[in-house]
Amino acid sequence: MGQEQFELADLVRLLRECAGEAEGTDLDGDILDSAFGDLGYDSLAMLETTGRVERDHSVVLDEEELDEAYTPRRYLDMVNRALAAQRATV
Repeated sequence: MGQEQFELADLVRLLRECAGEAEGTDLDGDILDSAFGDLGYDSLAMLETTGRVERDHSVVLDEEELDEAYTPRRYLDMVNRALAAQRATV
């Protein structure tokens, strides 16, 4: 699957598919700078989501960067850097 940018809508869809949506959480709201933990997603949910991102986009995400990607904004930045690096090598 090729894609120019991994967008917030892509991340929200994967979060819902991989881990559901916590009651009282509005993933359609302004969540870019909310911690995943505050949104109801623990490390297992993020591990599953990351596995889907890696599989669907044929990228390997840096484990150290994953530790720092605790908000959707940071996660999107990390994924998009990996996708850009992947495109640069093709």
